[in-house]
Amino acid sequence: MQYFPEVVQVVARPDYHIAVYFSDGRITDFDVSSLIAGGGVFSQISDVETFEKCLTVMNGTAAWDIEGNRDDTKCIDIDPFELYEAGIMGDPLEEKSA
Repeated sequence: MQYFPEVVQVVARPDYHIAVYFSDGRITDFDVSSLIAGGGVFSQISDVETFEKCLTVMNGTAAWDIEGNRDDTKCIDIDPFELYEAGIMGDPLEEKSA
């Protein structure tokens, strides 16, 4: 059976990176800056405060709930397969507590 990546937690990191936690224990570091630089829908999260404040998990992937009402039809999200293929990293939350 093929694993379908399911995001369970996301954490905003410096320079428009996100730490992405998956249900199988994998943690990846995804760089969102190129998507933001490309304009379009991702330009809505170019402000660092919006990028950090609106980041959440919706429908099993990383998403930005811009309107703050948990309406998955109005959020910005990234394909979980793309997030899963990003570089693997250690747990940044453990690094902070050490």
